[in-house]
Amino acid sequence: MNASTLCAVFFFATLASLLQAKPKSWPQWRGPDASGHAFEGNFPKHWSLDKNVLWKANIPGRGHSSAVHENGLVWITTAIETPASAEERAERLKENEGLATVNVLSEVSLRALRIDPQSGKVLLNVEVIRKRQPQWVHNLNSYASPSPLIEDDRLYLHFGAYGNVCLDAENGELLWKNNQPELWVMHENGPGSSPILWENLMIFHLDGSDRQSVVALFKDTGKLAWQTERSGEMRENPQFQKSYSTPIIHTMNQKPVLLSCGADWAYGYDPRTGEELWKIKYGILGFSNVSRPIVGHGMFYISTCFMKAEIHAYRYEGLDTPELVWKMTKGAPKMPSPLLVGKELYVMNDGGILSCVDAITGELQWRERVGGEFSSSPTFANGLLYFSDRAGKTTVIRPGKELEVIAENQMGSPHMASITPYRNSFLLRSEEGLYRIGVSKE
Repeated sequence: MNASTLCAVFFFATLASLLQAKPKSWPQWRGPDASGHAFEGNFPKHWSLDKNVLWKANIPGRGHSSAVHENGLVWITTAIETPASAEERAERLKENEGLATVNVLSEVSLRALRIDPQSGKVLLNVEVIRKRQPQWVHNLNSYASPSPLIEDDRLYLHFGAYGNVCLDAENGELLWKNNQPELWVMHENGPGSSPILWENLMIFHLDGSDRQSVVALFKDTGKLAWQTERSGEMRENPQFQKSYSTPIIHTMNQKPVLLSCGADWAYGYDPRTGEELWKIKYGILGFSNVSRPIVGHGMFYISTCFMKAEIHAYRYEGLDTPELVWKMTKGAPKMPSPLLVGKELYVMNDGGILSCVDAITGELQWRERVGGEFSSSPTFANGLLYFSDRAGKTTVIRPGKELEVIAENQMGSPHMASITPYRNSFLLRSEEGLYRIGVSKE
């Protein structure tokens, strides 16, 4: 073997090693394709506060956003809260026409934190927005519930009506900020919808009790690209007009479609322009949408969320407007998103009842009570289903024709955020902090 051949062999071996070593990313809430499916890895099945915890990051403040990462850069958001006095709270809540179970602040500091994946050390703590007398939020929500987005060397942050920010993902330097008045709405229960990226755009929902629209910013500058008002007829009560769902973009009939759930209606938009392509009425009262749509088998699946939730399955292949194929009227979630594994749709409702449904026909395979109360969306990893509840327990279940519980892992404080896979481990956020769960760090 001559010298040039040896060099070539060495080069390609090194390149293969580097490519293999490069960690797979989790750039947005529910993963790269928004399905909740993890990349291949040897993920843990069993853990507790004293077992398989690689580290704990003490996250200042409070938030329900999930961690994101790319190329070893791990980020999460949080809110430093200054509670309102009893007098201020009482005065401000005179304007509250919604629920009384809300948190009222005098001031909030919205922050992005970069976390060292090897130690859990907070490497950067960047305040991006500070707001006096912010809108109140529901006690089950937070001021930092929308999850961030990371792409290449940029971190994109959305805090609902409080604004949108882009940071350098390496050093936290501010690249742009947009909090223009046209993007202000009354959330009533706080921000909840996470942003998405598509081509040169950052897209998000702004569905308040006063105004409802879908918005796109140019991701390089933060300037407004388009804003499309919801066209579906709304209920008269403003409390029934709000929504907190996160959209997805999927190729339908050879063109990209922004699939978006608002109050009472599901919409399809052209993501380039914001043009409405179609809309579908749920047929029942559906608002405060939290669950995110998923797509498979030429169909998409949504939850109508509050009041009485239903799962609806729509076929889009070959159709100008998608058509309802089946619906599940019992056991549907208001907050957790469904999880599609093969031809089975797994649906955990807020009250801890898990249903397995044939995704093609809607036929119920089985329905069992797991127990607990759920807000976060599930993750599929290691060929297993991971469901985290508000009491701090993650139940690991094997998919199949009957309920088979593999493990129940208790951490002791509420899990409102969804699990983030990182290499052969999980980043798990609870009210107590961010944990890295795994057998080894790599």
